[in-house]
Amino acid sequence: MTEEIQGTSARVAAAHPLRWRILGFLGVAQLMLILDVTVVAIALPHIETDLGLSRQAVTWTVSAYTLAFGGLMLLGGRTADLIGAKRVVLAGLLVFTAASLTTGLAGSAEVLLGGRVAQGVGAAMLSPSALSLVVSMFDGDERNKALGVWSALGGGGAALGVLLGGLLTAGPGWPWVFFVNVPIGLAIFVALAWMLPRQPAVTPRPRPRLDVLGAALVTASSSVLIYAVDRAGDHGWFTAASGGFVLVAVVGYLAFAVRQRTAASPMMDVVLLVRRPVATGTFLIAMATALMVAVFFLGTFYFQHGRDYGALLTGLLFLPVAGATMLGADLTGRVIAKAGARRMGVAGLLTAAVGMAVPALSMHPGSVVAGIAIAGAGTGAVFVVASATALGQVAPHEAGIASGIVSTFHEFGASIGAAVISSVAAASIVGDTLSGFTDGFVLASAAAAAAALVAAVLTPGRTDAT
Repeated sequence: MTEEIQGTSARVAAAHPLRWRILGFLGVAQLMLILDVTVVAIALPHIETDLGLSRQAVTWTVSAYTLAFGGLMLLGGRTADLIGAKRVVLAGLLVFTAASLTTGLAGSAEVLLGGRVAQGVGAAMLSPSALSLVVSMFDGDERNKALGVWSALGGGGAALGVLLGGLLTAGPGWPWVFFVNVPIGLAIFVALAWMLPRQPAVTPRPRPRLDVLGAALVTASSSVLIYAVDRAGDHGWFTAASGGFVLVAVVGYLAFAVRQRTAASPMMDVVLLVRRPVATGTFLIAMATALMVAVFFLGTFYFQHGRDYGALLTGLLFLPVAGATMLGADLTGRVIAKAGARRMGVAGLLTAAVGMAVPALSMHPGSVVAGIAIAGAGTGAVFVVASATALGQVAPHEAGIASGIVSTFHEFGASIGAAVISSVAAASIVGDTLSGFTDGFVLASAAAAAAALVAAVLTPGRTDAT
């Protein structure tokens, strides 16, 4: 089966002489989606003042995007499998670009939040289908290198968003954190529409219909779970409401699993989730994203709240973090075939643990920059290992849904990381002490070290088939 998958992938890759150029445009599109979380976070104080937003509306300006993005990604990935990834990528680009224009023109909280939801819908269509194209166009060592490029752009995007948000907010104004997506989105749309060949959906049987009930169950369950994690950061992890939301999500996932066993045309084979490579990859992508969010959250709040630095200076201080993240991802993509996923995954997590420990030991601006840059290099490596492990052996007709699973756990990791770290660091965010930041870095370092032990056990070796 493995030989058949690799042979199919090689034939697809051979039909794409412009595949590296296509990868560049897809990577920039993914970078744009990741940027749209942190670039907006820097602009929030200005948006709040201009539009007179309530505290709840400020929170939902970020959460509305991540909820729609994370909740709909499995649906986006399955749609790519059914109608072709090219169609879904182009449709997602148009939706995201139009929503960005609408959000930038917003004159009220209602329009702003509606635009953010629409941006999330476009992102949920674009991200898994773009990753599906990357998996389909490349094979073997080339695929690892391509995933390194993909992860480098996505992993560095959060840090670059801090700088870009500061530049745009301090310059032409906050609407431009949304307007900047419009020319970029249109340029990528034109380029991909021309370069990507017509790509019918790859299915082993006549094309099935979309399982509407299954799609509704998994989308609703994912949205409820992400909302529960986001809410827990403000209202507590062990409240009845938090537990109730998690329970609703679990029941929804169980109903989805039952539906997939009985539907004539299921959304996915649930056995895919318990395959060792996919299960390990989803764990690693969630862990890497949670650590990346911890780096971003603790670093930006430390510089702005603990040191009273401005948004632009904070963004400049994150340039080494972005560079280190991209370098870690790129180098891992180049050597993972020889070194092995297990070794590189453990090394990446241990590097992240060491990096987080540096500011925990010395809460000085120089130590914080150095530490989070080291941690960024480690998480960049883990991003590549996670993608290569989860997607390295999937069949072409499963590429979309497998990419959707990986992308969904990316958002779960982001939500969990933000909620946990914000709770631990709360004392420093609302007060004058730095102890909360120290506690946050200690927790992140310990979590990375523990994850390294798990990765050493779970990650398949080079001879493991499943």
